[in-house]
Amino acid sequence: MKNIKWNFFFYSIIAVFSMVGIGIAIGLQNIVLGIVFTLIVIIVMGRGFQTKKKMRELGKL
Repeated sequence: MKNIKWNFFFYSIIAVFSMVGIGIAIGLQNIVLGIVFTLIVIIVMGRGFQTKKKMRELGKL
């Protein structure tokens, strides 16, 4: 591995914790919390893919 792309690392950590939050919300049977964590996962993963596309177009990946 040459060097770490820290922004992608943080996107993945936030997405993983949000997925864990979805599991906790299911365990607590809390629909609102589940919806909130699902939206966070969608937003964070979408932002990560947008960043990756932008970096690829600029030739940084």
